[in-house]
Amino acid sequence: MDFERYLADRKQEVDRTLLRLLPEPGGPAGTIAESMRYAVTAGGKRLRPILVLAACEACGSAPRRALEPAASVEFLHTYSLIHDDLPAMDDDDLRRGRPTVHRAFGEAEAILAGDALHTLAFEVLASHPAGAGLGHRRAEAVAVLARAAGVAGMVGGQMADLEGERTPVDGDGLRWIHRHKTGALFAGSAEIGAIHAGAAPHEREAFHEFGMALGLAFQIADDVLDRTSTAEQLGKTPGKDERAHKATYPALYGVDASRSEAARLVEEASARLDARGLLSEPLRALADLTVHRSR
Repeated sequence: MDFERYLADRKQEVDRTLLRLLPEPGGPAGTIAESMRYAVTAGGKRLRPILVLAACEACGSAPRRALEPAASVEFLHTYSLIHDDLPAMDDDDLRRGRPTVHRAFGEAEAILAGDALHTLAFEVLASHPAGAGLGHRRAEAVAVLARAAGVAGMVGGQMADLEGERTPVDGDGLRWIHRHKTGALFAGSAEIGAIHAGAAPHEREAFHEFGMALGLAFQIADDVLDRTSTAEQLGKTPGKDERAHKATYPALYGVDASRSEAARLVEEASARLDARGLLSEPLRALADLTVHRSR
């Protein structure tokens, strides 16, 4: 399989869907629409929505069935990045290689753009794919994303991450932070893809665990890159984790051990999915990409 071509094709499909679903600039709410588009179209790897599509495909369904749900995941992810960059959070100036939304539009505008993307994600997820017979799948997908994004997932993890800047965190606490801050949305992405393919409960659980491991490995790799890469390579400001005294794997275990742990996680996750006959070539390559990347 030509994985680079696969990624490019899927990313193009996701990007077209995002543009179709975003509000058009203009009118009384034109500034918010413009800032939403600015944030979403800034680039990015689109790993989470591509994971939705790859999981759907691995379960034997056409990935186009999950395009809008995949876009909803990216809307929610982008909202989290906008809010994460705010002065009250990480106070960053760069995101995906250009000024963060609050630097480009203003702090209040950034908060509202994030709010609007958050609600748009659930609007899309609750209404796509259309059809009365698919209502139960839409409802299940909404519940999965809500859990992944809320206090039991990403938001809870981000709060613990902020508190970890002031209170020492051990290995168990660090793993909890990363599983919730990052892993939960990866897990939700994989499970949503399985849901829209009509997967059985045990298959959904397998994809959830696979996505969780990928998310944890992704965050470990991100922490390593924060210490070893430049702003040009990352598209965001490097070194901020160490300056903020954040709880990270490199801070606790060192760079080399962190890299080894990320590789172990994706290998174990892939083996578990493979044992159930659900590990496709794109999923295997996607797992590898989470740890072997430069940004």
